Amino acid sequence: MIKLLKNARIYAPAPLGVKDVLVVGEKICRIDDHIQGYEGLPEVEVFDLEGRTLVPGYIDLHVHITGGGGEQGPTSRVPESQLSVFVENGITTVVGLLGTDGITRSIENLVAKARALTEEGITAYALTSAYGYPPITMTGSVEKDIMMVPPIIGVKVAVSDHRSSNPTGEELIRLATAARRAGLLSCTPGLVTMHMGSGKGGLDPIFYVLDHSDVPAKNLLPTHMHRNQALIDQGVELVRRGGFIDFTAGCDDQELEVNADKLAACLSQEGVTADHVTMSSDAYGSQPRFDDKGECIGLTYASPKYLHKTIQGLVKRGMPLEEALKLLTTTPANILGKTGVKGCVAQGAGADLLVLGEGLAIEGLFARGRTALWQGKTLMKGKFE
Repeated sequence: MIKLLKNARIYAPAPLGVKDVLVVGEKICRIDDHIQGYEGLPEVEVFDLEGRTLVPGYIDLHVHITGGGGEQGPTSRVPESQLSVFVENGITTVVGLLGTDGITRSIENLVAKARALTEEGITAYALTSAYGYPPITMTGSVEKDIMMVPPIIGVKVAVSDHRSSNPTGEELIRLATAARRAGLLSCTPGLVTMHMGSGKGGLDPIFYVLDHSDVPAKNLLPTHMHRNQALIDQGVELVRRGGFIDFTAGCDDQELEVNADKLAACLSQEGVTADHVTMSSDAYGSQPRFDDKGECIGLTYASPKYLHKTIQGLVKRGMPLEEALKLLTTTPANILGKTGVKGCVAQGAGADLLVLGEGLAIEGLFARGRTALWQGKTLMKGKFE
């Protein structure tokens, strides 16, 4: 199917002005001031985007696609994700992972769900293991999982958290080296995503890896960096050393505002740019509250909607749209090794395109070239939705 998107104000995420975009199959084939000769042909769909903004579809690096939770027992297990919710919030690529529960939530189930989401229309990757160390895997090793089990592209582990196994610096080196080696052999990122708690160690284990091994900083991604100011300060240091950090958007409107302020403040630091900072939703992962004794006293779960709401909030705070968009487009694409393929509006890139109206309201979405959302109607849904 061929689609012609006319008169779109493009942020690629850099502003390109008003252009026409030609989409053939799953790819952007041409971007020009005026593309003619296609209108009226029966196999061509024409979308007039005059007055609207066209940006890359969002990449969410941290999603509990099979559901997370469980910190208050079996009844607190969060339901799995639905395709339509990603679509309605502008998300075209997700990285699925497990959380606290690596027992009743399995890698096998995670892989099946990622494959289902991809078959249904978006792009989904997965990380092997969960919070604990040694890692849990499908094949018996992290390297084999990454090399032999698409769509696995890396591994997860929890660090500096009372729910983690408190891996040592040497253990993290072994884990990161295995992931990197497998990534090289399989042309995948070999990513080590580290759930960061608010524990005393902070990013110290990550700095140990950088100081005592040759693992590139790009292979290490600490997430939930909003926890406290001490963790943010260490994150600034990591970015200045060439690393990347990931902030969580929030689980309600109040936390969204707090986390957006923290993110904006971090980006204002000398040596820190959106080229080394990402934002993810932690969607369908539980958001437990613990008291001073470590008892879980409340629990909810995050939603994908807070990603786009944070983008709107950052722009209202004065951040240029092209800078805010990097958090969900070019920078996560870089981490995934998909620069020029995902997270951009460019000739030859994948046709993951988000249409924004007045006030940056979501009005349309194209996922891998298919119309997923248009004029308020969700057209791409899961099999049982």
